Amino acid sequence: MADVRPFHGLRYAEPLDEVVAPPYDVLSDQQVAEYRACSPHNVVHLTRPGDDYAGAARVLRDWIAEGVLVRDAEPAMYVHRTEVDGLVRLDVIAVLRLVPYADRVVLPHERTHRGPKEDRLALLRATEASLEPLWFLAEALRPRLEAAPAGEERTFTFGGERHSLRRVTDPAWLASVSGHLAERSVLIADGHHRYETTLAHAQEVDADPDAAARFTLALLTDLADPGLVVLPTHRVLSAGVAVTGGETAGSLDEMLGALRGRVAAGAYRGGSFQVLPLEGDVPVVELHRQVIDNVLGKRDPEQYLTYTRDPAEAVRRVDSGEGLAAFFLDTPDLSAVLHAAREGMTMPQKTTFFSPKPPSGMVFHLLDRERRP
Repeated sequence: MADVRPFHGLRYAEPLDEVVAPPYDVLSDQQVAEYRACSPHNVVHLTRPGDDYAGAARVLRDWIAEGVLVRDAEPAMYVHRTEVDGLVRLDVIAVLRLVPYADRVVLPHERTHRGPKEDRLALLRATEASLEPLWFLAEALRPRLEAAPAGEERTFTFGGERHSLRRVTDPAWLASVSGHLAERSVLIADGHHRYETTLAHAQEVDADPDAAARFTLALLTDLADPGLVVLPTHRVLSAGVAVTGGETAGSLDEMLGALRGRVAAGAYRGGSFQVLPLEGDVPVVELHRQVIDNVLGKRDPEQYLTYTRDPAEAVRRVDSGEGLAAFFLDTPDLSAVLHAAREGMTMPQKTTFFSPKPPSGMVFHLLDRERRP
C-alpha cells in the first residue's frame, strides 16, 4: 500500500518563527506582502512568486548556496506537534511515493479544477522541489508518533499556535512507521490539486523508480487524532427554484442543532429555515445529488455556488441578495468519508476543511532525479 519513507530534508538554518507561513492557497495578496516583509527568507518568496517561477527557482538555489537552507546528512522523519486552544495534534512529515488514484493507495475525496494545477506544475518544473507538504490521513498512526524516540527538536510559534518539529533518525522507529503505513491506504486531507500536479510532474521526468523525484513531501495525521479539527463548508446558491418538503426550523441555531448525527442538510431561503432529510451516508454528497443538482438541472453547480464556513455569513449573503438560498452541513464524519473514498466515490469540492493548517517552511524535499530521497 502506501510507500512512506524517511528522507534527507532541506531545512532552514535559522529559527522558524519568521520564515514559516500558511499554505499558499489560503493567503490573500495582502498577506503575501506581509509575510514577504516579515523576512527576506520567508517561505512565501518560494511558494507565492506570482508568475515568476524562474525567480523562485533562483531564490531556492541562492538560499542553498548561501546556507540559508541546509540539507540533513541523514534520512529522517519529522514529528510535528501543534498545540492550540488546548488541543494537541501529532503529525509525521516524510515522503510518499506518487502513484495514480487507480492504484487505490492514495485516496482522493474531492473534485479538482484545472487552474490551480497549472500554476503549481509551473512552479514544480522550475524549482524541482516539493515546497509544501501535502496533508494525508491514515488510521491508527498516533500511538507510533507518541512513541517516537528523542531527536533534535525545534520549537516555534505561529499565529497563536505552538509548534515543535523533532527530527527522528532511529532506524527501528522509522521502519515501524513505514511498515505500519505499508499496510494501509492514505486519504488526501488537503492538497488534491497539488497531488495531481506532483504526480504529473513525476510521470513526465525521466527518473529512476526510487529517485526522490518519484516522491512528494507528505504530512500524515491519524484519522482519529483528537487534535484534528474538521469543519463543514456551507453553500450559497445564486440560482434555482425553491426547495420544499423539509422540516421547519425556527432559527439558524435550531436548524444547525437538528443536523447533528443525521444524514441531512439545512436550507435557508426567504427568511425561513428548513432541515432536509437525505438518503445515503455522506450528507454533502447527497445534498448535491438529491437537492442542488435537481435545483439547477443541467447547469454547472460551480458556476452558481459560493462557499463559507460561517453559517451566519451564509444567511447574510441570502438576506443581502448575493445569494438565492443557502445550504448548511454538519461536521463531516471522517470514517464515512474514508469509506466512500475507498469505494471510489469522488465528492464535491469543499467537502472538508481541516484545521489547524500545517505551516509551510518547516522542511523541503528536493525532487532529485538520480539520488534517493
